[in-house]
Amino acid sequence: MALNPIPLLGGKSVHCINEQQMAEAWRLAEEEPASALKIQGYLKEIETQLTRNERAALAFVIIQKLKNSVPF
Repeated sequence: MALNPIPLLGGKSVHCINEQQMAEAWRLAEEEPASALKIQGYLKEIETQLTRNERAALAFVIIQKLKNSVPF
């Protein structure tokens, strides 16, 4: 477990998603009122329009874009 919280904002750590990051992602997607509504809406749309492989590709592309766009 990390000694200091690791934000979901990106950076080098985003390629190695740890339990803290995953817990925060689930919290935002399920419990944070404004974020959960947006995330669940996009997920529902993506799941109906993309195959499993396309969703996996999208996840990796999003991770790469986060890594490249936000300084750590």
